[in-house]
Amino acid sequence: MRESMRMTVGSALAAAWLLLCGPAIAQEPSRLSASGAAGPARSAIAMRGEPDLPARFEALPYANPDAPKGGRLTLSLLGTFDSLNPFIVKGSAPAFIRNYMVEPLMARSFDEPFSLYPLLAQSLTTDAERSFVEFRLDPRARFSTGAPVTADDVLFSFALLRDMGRPNHRLYYGKVAKAEARDIRTVRFTFTAPDRELPLIMGLMPILARGSIDPTRFEETSLTPLVGSGPYTVGAVDAGAAMTLARDPRYWGRDLPVNRGLYNFDELRFVYFRDTNSEFEAFKKGLIDARFESDPARWETGYDFPAARAGEVVKEVIPTGTPKPYSALVFNTRRALFADIRVRRALIELFDFEWLDRSFYHGLYRRSGSFFEGSQLSALGHPAVARERALLAPYPDSVVPDVLAGTYRPPVADGSGRDRERLRGALALLGAAGWHLKQGALVTAEGAPFTFEIMVATRDQERLALAYAAQLKRAGITAQVRFVDAVQFDSRRNAYDFDMVPFIWVQSLSPGNEQAFYFGSAAADTPGTRNYMGAKSPAIDAAIAALIAAGDADDYVAAARALDRALISGAYGVPLFHTPGQWLARWTRIARPERVSLYGTLPETWWRLPGH
Repeated sequence: MRESMRMTVGSALAAAWLLLCGPAIAQEPSRLSASGAAGPARSAIAMRGEPDLPARFEALPYANPDAPKGGRLTLSLLGTFDSLNPFIVKGSAPAFIRNYMVEPLMARSFDEPFSLYPLLAQSLTTDAERSFVEFRLDPRARFSTGAPVTADDVLFSFALLRDMGRPNHRLYYGKVAKAEARDIRTVRFTFTAPDRELPLIMGLMPILARGSIDPTRFEETSLTPLVGSGPYTVGAVDAGAAMTLARDPRYWGRDLPVNRGLYNFDELRFVYFRDTNSEFEAFKKGLIDARFESDPARWETGYDFPAARAGEVVKEVIPTGTPKPYSALVFNTRRALFADIRVRRALIELFDFEWLDRSFYHGLYRRSGSFFEGSQLSALGHPAVARERALLAPYPDSVVPDVLAGTYRPPVADGSGRDRERLRGALALLGAAGWHLKQGALVTAEGAPFTFEIMVATRDQERLALAYAAQLKRAGITAQVRFVDAVQFDSRRNAYDFDMVPFIWVQSLSPGNEQAFYFGSAAADTPGTRNYMGAKSPAIDAAIAALIAAGDADDYVAAARALDRALISGAYGVPLFHTPGQWLARWTRIARPERVSLYGTLPETWWRLPGH
């Protein structure tokens, strides 16, 4: 959960607003046929096993069905936007458009690893092998124009996103061999090969109104709103600076059980800021209702202002039950400078987290070491079992011994900011790669200097990058920090036009096909994927394939840990840090349910107290 590493509210909200919640119907789910034939229609589906929620439930467990409706919620984001289409590579579009305005066929519960409940589709049918999926649309489903959602809209959206959408859509939907309308409310997708996750991926497909889009211009950036079926429509738009969503009074799903306690505000206003200082000042003045904090120094010392002292603003540390976000300064291995793994390992050695955390972050961060840290999917502390070793055996050099043994941790410095042992180790690695110190500068035998650029888009990222550049200088390395605006940052990152860039991968408890979009070899040369490092590893590809094909929990955990080991061993980035939970600051006029989801608290579940 969710796109770029912005150590700001933007990344926190993007992680929280993944693919949220849709209405469920009151019918008993049926088990799939064990014979391979299509089972009966069912109202929900889980990646493995059965969904947690009973057929008849009042509301999602992390929502308050009695929450009052009304008022406005104002939130802040860093950067800017130049498009209202989040489904294409071009431009920078607000992530919240998806689901607030454009709904998927089915909705994800954020209290389970991966289970879907009905939204636009009231039921689905598949077989035991999951070689196809068939969705039956809810006859009540309507777009914001009042037009019914039909099978033609579903097929149109499928073809449009498969051919012109973001790379993840093209990757996933390219696995569909045949898409057909069985009738006006039923659509069937037959897969090129059985895939346990693909029925759920198709269930998360966003549905657009066929008659509202010109396919010949879909890939162009535009400030023309998309027509969707969600609870909000676009209100006022101040291009690049602010955007307001207004609750649709005709929203077709407002009374369905899964929506009880969600979408409680009449208006949602999102204000963009160029830097975190002005963003925080706006919050202190009461112009912003709530913010997810990412700066430990500000969290520790910045909230001592009159309204906070008077109890009008509260700070909360909210625990989460998902893998901790994996943040890193990512090497672009497409660059010759970073193609050598010894160079990458040396630069990891030179990052003094202990000094940085104490000097800049009040000791509040935790070091990231695993792409699935804090969950059973992490390889940290777990020796590879027989299943993992068998999976990795064809790739004997893909995993380093301490990672295979489960004893790996990121390098620990002495916290002085001048750790001589770490420096000696880094210089030894660099020397083996052909780099040597000469008059204080690291150079090749021909005298070419070791220099590269770290691209950032926020002041927080800039501060981190400058501190790291100072640490690298001790080894004779020159790292230039380049600050660019959000649009240029997204454009260059999507085109892999950078040397090093900060990013956060947000993982779920049910990783699957999206891992190929994140780390697969085919994604390395496809613009717009999250394989920013350019990884092309047969071991990674094999682990992803095993993850998708896993039929039981033991195989699944083994595949996830094998993937984690291959990623860690590849040294694709300088591992950074994560918070122990969500840091939320809010004015007390905004309330939230006491019970939170596995992903923490979600803005969709909040409400405004009457009279405020």
